[in-house]
Amino acid sequence: MQNSFYSDFDLQRFPETPCAEEEYRNAFQIERDRIIFAYPFRKLQSKTQVFQSGEYDFYRTRLTHSIEVAKIGRSICQYLQSTSAHLEADFYIDPDLTEAICLAHDLGHPPFGHIGERKLNQLMAEEGGFEGNAQTLRILTELLYERPSRTKGIAPTRALLDGVLKYKALHSEWLEDTGQAPNHHFIYDEQVDWRDAVTAKEPRPPELTAPKAINSLKSIECQIMDWADDTAYSLHDIVDGIHARYITVGSIREWAQNQELSQEETDHIDKLCSTIHKGSYEPYFGSRIGKFVHGCTLHPRRGFLSEQTHRHAFDLQVDSAVEIESRLYKRMALDLIFRSTQIQQIEFKGGYLLEKLFYALKEHATGNNNQRLKILPDAVRQLIDNETEPRARMRRLCDFIAGLTDGQAVRIYKRLFDPGFGSISELV
Repeated sequence: MQNSFYSDFDLQRFPETPCAEEEYRNAFQIERDRIIFAYPFRKLQSKTQVFQSGEYDFYRTRLTHSIEVAKIGRSICQYLQSTSAHLEADFYIDPDLTEAICLAHDLGHPPFGHIGERKLNQLMAEEGGFEGNAQTLRILTELLYERPSRTKGIAPTRALLDGVLKYKALHSEWLEDTGQAPNHHFIYDEQVDWRDAVTAKEPRPPELTAPKAINSLKSIECQIMDWADDTAYSLHDIVDGIHARYITVGSIREWAQNQELSQEETDHIDKLCSTIHKGSYEPYFGSRIGKFVHGCTLHPRRGFLSEQTHRHAFDLQVDSAVEIESRLYKRMALDLIFRSTQIQQIEFKGGYLLEKLFYALKEHATGNNNQRLKILPDAVRQLIDNETEPRARMRRLCDFIAGLTDGQAVRIYKRLFDPGFGSISELV
């Protein structure tokens, strides 16, 4: 049955790439499969989610987190189709498209979690910055399958592009608006053509010109991905924190004494402590996923792009009680896990390591040809040398560092700076 929610506008691919005659999958299924089988997706198994890769054997990595987000996003689509009066059997939010967007949402994250993203943004401040969402877009449109005489990227549909573009404001637009380089929530200036592709170069109304306003422009699939991501990490960071003993009944009670909590939030705290005491917190938080999915409703809206595509004719609204619970868990995780001495020490180490790597590789990637040591893989050196602009050369170097897993970054660092590590027979 044809899904009339999507039109040729949504299905247009960049660049235009016809499907093979024998292809049995639709465009969104092809995109999902290409993401699943992509090298950057597999690398997520060794990238930090909360705890550094290899720290524990039960934690979530970027890969398991992405899989969980994809499942939650798909469940939201199915729940909305079964409950919303605005959807029909032949008019629905495509779960394959939403799953693809969710699977891809963290592809661009560098090693060592958020400290890696912040550190690369600082190091690239003069070259357009670094942002995980922007890097995801770059991977899907530029870096995947990059080979001579072959189209770069996965030739994404407009719908997928729009879905992964959680942020649409350019680095330079934030700089112009605030007078300083942004810390996050931007795409690279060179990606403006992809933003134009999403909007078909439709002129934005005045109320959508400021960076914050531009970033508020999200398709319905992007909104579902965003809430699925919030659901996954607000619930699962707590579970991993309990497993790792960062969160205990005692630490929760002590933390709660220093918070201004509503009665509703206090009730959640009491319930959480009770489940930890009983050892039933895993099934309890498993059940909360259903509550967070059931808190979603679909509401029509009119505005920019709503005439061109149904993807911008609806908003996802989340029940306020569920949002309160999610924000409570995120506050708790921030204070008890991410601001803990152990995690802060690991973040410091990760940032220090990336900075040392960045400057060492920069010196021998962009310096005088006669003085450069061959400390980068040949393929990376070739990509850098092929670029004529200094900014583009630095972006290529950043691509390489951001694409490393936690373990790869540590091994290269040791090989460069630890006299007792490595041998001439080892590969990067």
